[in-house]
Order: sequence, then structure tokens, then C-alpha cells
Amino acid sequence: MGISIQFLGAAGTVTGSKYLIKTKSTKLMVDCGMFQGLKHLRELNWAKLPIEPRDIDAVFLTHGHLDHIGYLPRLVKFGFHGKVFTTKPTTKLAKIILEDSGRIQEEEAIRANQKGYTKHKPAHALYTSADVEHTIPLIEDVADNIWHEYNEHIKFRFLRNGHIIGSSSIEIEIDNKRIVFSGDIGRFDDDMFLAPIRPKRADILILESTYGDRLHPKTKTDLKLRNVILENHEKRGTLVIPSFTVDRAQDLMYQIWVLKSNGEIPDVPVFLDSPMASSVSRLYHKYSDWNVLGSHVLKKVMESVEFIRGVKETEKLSKEEYSKIIIAGSGMMNGGRVLEYLKEELPEPNSTVLITGFQAEGTRGRLLKEGTHEIKIEGEYYPVKAKIESIGTLSSHADQNDILKWVEKLEKCPEKVFITHGEPQAANALRIKLKDTYDWYTIEIPQLFDLFDL
Repeated sequence: MGISIQFLGAAGTVTGSKYLIKTKSTKLMVDCGMFQGLKHLRELNWAKLPIEPRDIDAVFLTHGHLDHIGYLPRLVKFGFHGKVFTTKPTTKLAKIILEDSGRIQEEEAIRANQKGYTKHKPAHALYTSADVEHTIPLIEDVADNIWHEYNEHIKFRFLRNGHIIGSSSIEIEIDNKRIVFSGDIGRFDDDMFLAPIRPKRADILILESTYGDRLHPKTKTDLKLRNVILENHEKRGTLVIPSFTVDRAQDLMYQIWVLKSNGEIPDVPVFLDSPMASSVSRLYHKYSDWNVLGSHVLKKVMESVEFIRGVKETEKLSKEEYSKIIIAGSGMMNGGRVLEYLKEELPEPNSTVLITGFQAEGTRGRLLKEGTHEIKIEGEYYPVKAKIESIGTLSSHADQNDILKWVEKLEKCPEKVFITHGEPQAANALRIKLKDTYDWYTIEIPQLFDLFDL
């Protein structure tokens, strides 16, 4: 059976994961992510795919982050009607993430039309809440760590990979040829999740490279976080922590709770401003077997934080001047409630913005991390006078050593390795390291829309 793979996203970039597997009779997509970051990447979300969505038979999701699931409603909008397979936690998480995304798409289109900062007359949403409603029923959860038969030629399974709740690598076996998609690999020393399960066989390997060119800092998270909080508290400023709602927000809340419990920082009020936060937190309780903390600890952590629900609460809190910690989405600052706080706090020398994760090229987070003097938000420029801090130890992505460790149990060298989900420098550094460490020479770094026979 002839097999091919085409890279419709996360090729030459870290965003928009979409991989299309074709046989003579079946077309499968692994991940269905939205492009984020640079304008030319975001514009790809509006471009026509090189395959009609109605011709895709099924979709498999590695995990629930927007750059892996955020294009699904648009796929459905233009004709996809097959099943979407993923793990049980990701099924629940996808509903939360996509409903929020649909709302944000609609709100941003309305705001752009009202304020006139769009070339399009009128601006339209990439997809709507109604499109999301049509998408959710197609998602079907399956048990992880066991094989499932798709048809007489194809079987698949999900193996936990420790990135976020529900995240997994995916193994698809087509007539005994095993294609392994790493998904976003987690860390082997994560405070919250079990170590990633490592594959034993991969005839074809699609391997992420987000941090393929670097190692995580050895600095302890609690020490850096404590120092940032104490310094900000002394200035009576606001500490804004842009955060990914899934995993990062919970991790931050846990770390701050530990510091308070140990008496290392004062009892500074902590606010979590994200419409999804309470729902995601309930998932952590429901699927506590996916993390190492246990539901009893998570309950105490959640009780130590005040949740902000509506936009009016956000507006009120953003104007209040006293020492506080605000954790708000989104993590790369390309949208979400955090923008309201940035507009207020970036011009304030006594305030601090703490960056806690990977910032893709073209995002506001990347600009701040690289020292920009101003940031454009909703058509207006805001001077950056607040202190910009960064913690690299909270990342939920594997670094180069973790990636090497994840593949080291493979029984033999894969026939082909495709390095994806990384910026060019990271992908190439990982290619060289894999070649030097394991004598792997059949490595490709595909570009967008590249097609390969397997």
C-alpha cells in the first residue's frame, strides 16, 4: 500500500501543526492546529488547504493546545465530517479551548470593525461559535496505551508524553509500517506530570524540535520566582504573568502556593484571569492520574487564588493600584485578557511582566523578551517601561537532552526522520545532534507543503 506524508503546518516553524497521511484508500490528518505569530503565518489560516476537508477520513490529536487543534472548526466549516480521535482528557480540554477560541475570533472581528484597525471591510471571524458547536460532537475519546483498529490495514495508539494533561505521542501502523508522531514532548523532570513514555519502534518518525537547540537552565524555578515576587512587592507594583491557561497557569499557581506555604514570600493576593481557568482546573481534578500532585494538593492550590470571571472584573482589577500578582492568558500575549493588564502596566516603571514560556517569532511575548521599547495593542502603541523578567525553567517542552532521551529506546534507526515543530535553527541543531549521537543520516527538515513518499 503506497503511503505518503504532506506537511501542512509546523514545517519550518513551531506553529500550525498539521500532517496529512495518504494511502490509496485513506486520508488521515494528525493534529489540526492554528498558525500563530508572524502575520504571514497567521494569514495561512485563511488559505485553502491542498486537500478538500471533506476528503479527509479522520483526524488524530496529540494534545489540546491551540496550535494543534485550533484549525478544527474551520476544517469542519469547509466540509470535514469524519471522526476526531484523541485521549479522554484532550476531548474535554478541546471543548474548552475551542469554545474559547470561537468566542475570541468573533470578539476580535467585532473589535476590529469598531476600531477600524483592519484592512478588511468588514473583518470576519476565522470561525464562529456555531462552527465550534458543529465540531465538538465529532471528537471521540479513546483509551491510551492500547492499540485501536481503524480498519483492516490501519491501527493506532496514544502514549502519554508528559507535555500537558491528555498529551500523547501517536503511533499509526499501516500494513506493519509504524509511523510515530512525537507530538510536543514533555520533560523528564517535570513537577506536575509523569515522565514521557518512550517509543520502542518507529519506521517513520516525525519529531518535534521546539527546544532542539538548547538546554533548560539549571536555575531553580522557586528561587527565581521568589526573587521576582519579592522585588516587585517592594516596589508596590503589579506583577503580570502572561500564561498559557493549560498547565502553565496551574504550575505557576502551585509554585506560588509552595512559596507562600513555606513563608518565603508575603501573602500577596494572586488573581487568575482566564475564562477557561476553572474548567481546566476541574479537568486536573477529574484526571488526577495524569499528574503527580494529586487532587488534594490541587484543591489547596486553587483555593489560594481568586478567579476573575467577567470582562468588567478585568477592567476594574487592571485599574487598581496595589501590590498583586495577576496570571492571565494568553501566554504569548497575542490575545486574551492579559492585553488589558499590559496596556495599564507596561508604561509603569514599578510594575513587572514575567515571561514564563516559549515565545514564537512575531508574538508580543517574543518582542518583549528581545527588549522592544514599545508594543502595539489593538492599533495603539504602548511604551515599555515596566521591568521585563523571564523564567525558562517552567517550560513544559522537552529540551535537547529530553528529546535525545525520548528516542534512545528505539530498537533501530528509523527509515526516515522528519524534524518539525521548530524554528530553522532549532531543527537543524537537533538534526546534527541526532546524527552525531545515534548515527542517524536519513533525516529531513521539511518545509511547508512538502510531500514525501514513505
